[in-house]
Amino acid sequence: MSDPDARASVDVAAPAEHVYELVSDLAGMAELAEEYSGGRWLDGASGPGVGARFRGTNRRGIRLWTTVATVTDARTERFAFVVHSLGMPVSRWQYDIEPSDTGCRVTESTWDLRPSWFKPLTVLATGVRDRGTRNQANIESTLARLKQAAERSRRPYP
Repeated sequence: MSDPDARASVDVAAPAEHVYELVSDLAGMAELAEEYSGGRWLDGASGPGVGARFRGTNRRGIRLWTTVATVTDARTERFAFVVHSLGMPVSRWQYDIEPSDTGCRVTESTWDLRPSWFKPLTVLATGVRDRGTRNQANIESTLARLKQAAERSRRPYP
């Protein structure tokens, strides 16, 4: 896969397993992520697993939009999903979680998969002209909140 359009990392003083639980929890991530405001598992899925689908709701100011995502990786080292809008893939989001001596390092990445003709439509829906720059800022904010939540909800690692 090509280089991501946006990526950042953070060191977290919590076990990788705990961080995985946080990033794969739809309700919990709604409290941590910048634009994502909630979601629900579809097709009878009750949690993350390869092939599981969820409907995500996103909000930016007064703008609100939904997408459907399909989980592509669901293991302690990586949680990833491809987001679809109007039936076509528009982005891939990925959380890589690497254990370390002090807990783990989390890297959040995203790839813009939108066809060029579709981008103007998404600007109208989201209000974001430069998706790469916006996603970079969103990732940095999300990771800062993730670090705080993981370290607050667990005793210091190890």
